[in-house]
Amino acid sequence: MSGPLEGIRVVEMGVWVAGPSCAAILADWGAEVVKIEPPEGDPFRGLGAAFGAAMNPPFELDNRGKRSVALNLESSEGRRIADELVSRADVFVTNMRPRALERLGMDYARLSALNPGLVYCHVTGYGPDSPEANRAAYDVGAFWSRAGVVAGLTPAGAEPPLQRGGMGDHMTGANAAGAVAAALFARTRTGKGQRVSVSLTRIGVYMMGWDTNTQLRTNLPPTPPHDRRHAPNPLINPYRDANGRWFYLLLLQGDRHWPDLLRALGNPPELAEDPRFADIPGRRDNAPALVEALDHILATKPLEEWGPIFDANDVWWAPILSVAEVVQDPVVRAAGAFVQVESPMGPVEQVNTPADFSDTPTRPGSWAPELGQHTEEVLLELGYDWEAIGALKEAGAIL
Repeated sequence: MSGPLEGIRVVEMGVWVAGPSCAAILADWGAEVVKIEPPEGDPFRGLGAAFGAAMNPPFELDNRGKRSVALNLESSEGRRIADELVSRADVFVTNMRPRALERLGMDYARLSALNPGLVYCHVTGYGPDSPEANRAAYDVGAFWSRAGVVAGLTPAGAEPPLQRGGMGDHMTGANAAGAVAAALFARTRTGKGQRVSVSLTRIGVYMMGWDTNTQLRTNLPPTPPHDRRHAPNPLINPYRDANGRWFYLLLLQGDRHWPDLLRALGNPPELAEDPRFADIPGRRDNAPALVEALDHILATKPLEEWGPIFDANDVWWAPILSVAEVVQDPVVRAAGAFVQVESPMGPVEQVNTPADFSDTPTRPGSWAPELGQHTEEVLLELGYDWEAIGALKEAGAIL
């Protein structure tokens, strides 16, 4: 068996990241995924120009394991082919806006009537039934900006930081894949499909749930993030070693871990005997002085020496890694974060999708397809002959 979703047929009509990433996870889980693209292709393909070479690593990650069918859904012939694909599918995944789906005849009401067992997964910015269901968003808008994420990461008086590409999209796509699996399970009991809705804003609000739930319960907004010298708990804070390398202390339970840290540092009197640092309130109120003292001590040894000392004294810590370091880190690799994928150039290492299954192990599918690479192949499977395929090309219904 090649994954828990082996035998499940998925039709994706997605663009950019949130919808396609959901379908890519389903493909890694064993589903057969057909990606419907317009003749001009998913605009995500255009990102490849940024790399100045015949590659598009972000697109390759979010579209591997799929077959691409290029259809002109503005034509009746193209819509008929899409209907045939959906009528045979278990799942439909899209992140297009509701008005575009209605115009193209790919909305939930119509497709569920065509295929009552269909699980229709609609990934949106603000929710398919919200007043702004048709507002353009991207994850920068609906997740990063509107859900409170960027405000929660911006210190008072500082400028908002830029988001890295696809962060909210990938969280949303992973949640959507889980929701699809749950809906498929429900279908085994009811025989009926349903609409699954996952929005970037909902995911952002849930990710910021501690802050947002505190706002709901107390009506008091969380304080803006502190700089490291004013950390409420200086024992869960970043520090630098003798080589200037950053790492995090992870001593969340301050009073529990304070004796461990003192022991690891050799019980320096400037810490152990200073009453300002004796308990959690004191360390909070005197954070600048404590951070300065810890900075001085921790800068005396490299992390290669501190690490074993911390471990021997039950001081919890983690290195702060760059992406270049992440891809070489043995712990990250042992966690299964990377996977070999067969490409036209031979085996290529890529990021793995985020779940493993002990009894139905997953494996990555084929390389991300070229635009319309599988149009003829899929049409032959639907029962079209070469003469009919040629006529569809001449009519502009397929690429």
